[in-house]
Amino acid sequence: MSEKITIVQVGGSVERALIGDYDINVKAILIEAWQLTLKSRLAINLGLVFALSLYVLISMVLSYYVEFINDLLSNPEMIFTNPELMQDNADKIVFWDLLVTLIIWPFMAGVEMMGVLQAVGIKTHAKMIFSFLKRSSWVVICVLITSALTNIGFELLILPGIFLKITLSLTVPLIIEKQMTPMRAVILSVKSLRFKFFSILSLYAILFGALVLLFFVLALFLGSSIAPIGIVLFVFCLSFLAPMFFNVKGILYREIFGVGIASNESVINRQNDTDDTFTA
Repeated sequence: MSEKITIVQVGGSVERALIGDYDINVKAILIEAWQLTLKSRLAINLGLVFALSLYVLISMVLSYYVEFINDLLSNPEMIFTNPELMQDNADKIVFWDLLVTLIIWPFMAGVEMMGVLQAVGIKTHAKMIFSFLKRSSWVVICVLITSALTNIGFELLILPGIFLKITLSLTVPLIIEKQMTPMRAVILSVKSLRFKFFSILSLYAILFGALVLLFFVLALFLGSSIAPIGIVLFVFCLSFLAPMFFNVKGILYREIFGVGIASNESVINRQNDTDDTFTA
């Protein structure tokens, strides 16, 4: 006779998130994310390498057919030095961005879910980037919606753009783990994350500051005779910082929305609906 499978709700819940009934301890989250990163960072790094390789391949193929894209890849400073040319080729840039989103994000969703799974103690593997492709259409639509909203926010004023960037940062796991539609995930994410906006902003700001510092150190090395050492050091540090970013997002998701996982344990923390259940 098979053992009865129960549902364990780890962390918060959608109902509690909607009324702001969750706590964000910046220091505790950073410590936990760092410990998770030290324990296992290979799977996320391999997933990111795959996504980056795919991005480079797409860009190379597209640059072969579109001369402007080739020029932009060869001289990325054109973004700042020649705004008129960028404006004239806005349609090509939009097409490039759309194509990258369509191809890359179904796999990036797997990387995001690795952070969520590690936050609830589930071991991850690089092949998990292929595990959630069945939700890829909803993921792509969601990313397009969130990108459009944040771009509008930045066009109007900087602050609305920052607010939307932060409050929409957990929409992809909602699409996969909670099986939500893109619009429902967008609305739920904004409604829930607004309560602890400044705490969540602090977390992302610390990680972004660490990334800026890495680039600054890299720039110092590139201007010297030991540039290869600087590049190796940059890649090594990034191999910790990148997984830590996704681990932070996974912990945030767990604390705010909770993760429903299948378990054969007789004791459960909270019974939840099937819509809020994720079977790893």
